[in-house]
Amino acid sequence: MEIAALAYSVVTATRPHEWVRFAEDIAGFAAVEVPGGTALRLDERAGRVFVVSGAEDGYFATGWELRSRIQFEKALEDLAAKGVTFTHGTGAECALRHVSAMVWLADPAGNRHELSWGPVSTFQPFRSPQGVDRFVTGDLGYGHVVLPAPAIDATRDFLVDVLGLGVSDFMVHRPLGPGGPAMRIDFMHCANARHHSLALFEGPVPAGCVHMMVEVPTLDDVGRAHDRVLRSGARMMATLGKHTNDHMTSFYVMTPGGFALEYGFGGLQLDWDRHTEFEFTEVSLWGHDFSVGFGADEKAAMADAA
Repeated sequence: MEIAALAYSVVTATRPHEWVRFAEDIAGFAAVEVPGGTALRLDERAGRVFVVSGAEDGYFATGWELRSRIQFEKALEDLAAKGVTFTHGTGAECALRHVSAMVWLADPAGNRHELSWGPVSTFQPFRSPQGVDRFVTGDLGYGHVVLPAPAIDATRDFLVDVLGLGVSDFMVHRPLGPGGPAMRIDFMHCANARHHSLALFEGPVPAGCVHMMVEVPTLDDVGRAHDRVLRSGARMMATLGKHTNDHMTSFYVMTPGGFALEYGFGGLQLDWDRHTEFEFTEVSLWGHDFSVGFGADEKAAMADAA
């Protein structure tokens, strides 16, 4: 199986209008009401994030794109041959996601992955309400997501063996410093040059996602979004910084879904035939203070867990 790109994400919301406000006022996405929910546009596609009403706020599904109907049908044959259970998407589910066909399956950590082909769109020009010229999407997909994986080895192996993803690199992360709890993170890529389209976080996450990332073409775009966050009073989850592994310069802000949005610039694009998988020991070359996202009680609880 060859996954072309991260096509979309689906989130659930008790108050969808909060996602619309966050998307348009802070992130610079364009929100469009569609049958079954709200589509958040980042480019000419009909949507890259789809918001549906639900009993809880959180992350629901990750949508992966195959390049053709033939590749999609071959992927279903591969799943069946490996004994992997999958479910065909309903007409309403496919219509919301604007795809020609979709199936979904769960990994060992319980994360829902959707395989689809044939995006359906009028391909109207993207117009950001905040004047963002464009987001870095196209063949690279819309960005990346970081999902919980308490059983990280089994989950990573499933994604490699079943979905055909590759490991870019990995680290053992201690967000609260050397004495804090250790959490392994595996960074994974699909069949495009983006450094990673998915990362696995070794631990439970109530919201179903640690963060999703979108990329803009200039550092000024990041700075303007940072200003919008500060003006809005939204909860900052990490200060501005530059990551060691993918060289993304970014900040993190809390979304209405209970997980963060990483807003970045300058992510690496790699030739996988010439890339060496490695472990890195520092999250960032500079900046990215994640402790700003936690209150005193949360910091004490994490320290106790260590």
